[in-house]
Amino acid sequence: MYYFVYGPLYLLSLLPLKILHLFSDFAYSIIYHIAGYRKKIVLKNLSIAFPEKTEKERIEIAKKFYRNFTDNFIETIKLLSAGQNFIKKHYTGNMQIFSDLYAQGKKCQIHLGHNFNWEIANLGMPLLTPYTLLTVYMPINNKTIDRLFIKIRSKTGAVLLPATKMQTAMLPWRDKQYMLALVADQNPGVPSKGYWLNFFGRPTPFVTGPEKGARANNAAVVFLHFTKKKRGYYEAHAELATSDPNTLVPTQLTKNYIQYLEKVIKANPEIWLWSHRRWKHEWKPEYGPVIA
Repeated sequence: MYYFVYGPLYLLSLLPLKILHLFSDFAYSIIYHIAGYRKKIVLKNLSIAFPEKTEKERIEIAKKFYRNFTDNFIETIKLLSAGQNFIKKHYTGNMQIFSDLYAQGKKCQIHLGHNFNWEIANLGMPLLTPYTLLTVYMPINNKTIDRLFIKIRSKTGAVLLPATKMQTAMLPWRDKQYMLALVADQNPGVPSKGYWLNFFGRPTPFVTGPEKGARANNAAVVFLHFTKKKRGYYEAHAELATSDPNTLVPTQLTKNYIQYLEKVIKANPEIWLWSHRRWKHEWKPEYGPVIA
C-alpha cells in the first residue's frame, strides 16, 4: 500500500512549485468555500484572539490562513523530491545563534509554534546549523501515511523521536550535543497537569515538558518562528531565550515563550494554525492559580 501512495505523490512532487500552487488554490476553494473545514473553530479562535477587530477583518485573516494551510500541505508533497538546493533556497534565516551555542558545547532546545511551513523548516535546520536535529513527532495511526511523513521529515538528517516514547527515545542522546525541536503551543493531555497562563487574555493550559526538559538537560533554549516572504519562501527568526534555564524561576521560561508566541502571532496571524482548538479547556480552580 505504501508504494501505491508514495509513487503517485512522488511523481506529483516533480512538478514546478508554481504548478503545485494551482492545486493549492483548488484545494482552498473546496476546503474554505464548499466544505467549510473547521471554519467555526477558526472564526471562534480569531474572535477570542482579536476581539478588537471587526468580523470582516477576522474573515480576511481566516481566508489568508486557509490559503497558507493548503499551501503547507502542497509544499510538503514537493519535499518528497526536493533537493538540498531547493530547501536552502526556500528556507533561509540567520542561524548564527546556533553556531555560537554549538561552539560553546551547549545542548539546545527550539521552542516554536504551529507556524507555516514547519515541514520545510524541519528539513532546513539540519542544513543550516551544525547540530543534529531531534524532531518530536506524534505517530500517525495510518501506517502508510506515518511512513510517508517519516521519510519526508528525515531526508536531511533529522532524527525523529515519537512523542509517545520520549523518555526512552532521548536516552541515547543524554551525553551528546543536540538540537531538540519542540512545538510548545500544544494543549496538555490532562489540563490539570499543564501550566495555566493568560494567552490572548484568556487562561490557557500549556505543556510543561519543554521547560522541564530544558532544566533537566541544562539545554539552551531558542525561540523560533517563521515568516512567509512570498509564496513558497520562508524565513526563520531565532531569538535566544536563555543559555541556562536553571537561572530562571520555575514557569518563567514558559511565560516568556507564551509572550513571544502571542507577539509573533499578532504580527502575522495568517500563518498560525487556527484550526486546532487552542482554547478547548476552561480553567477550574482545582487546576491551581493562573500564572501571572
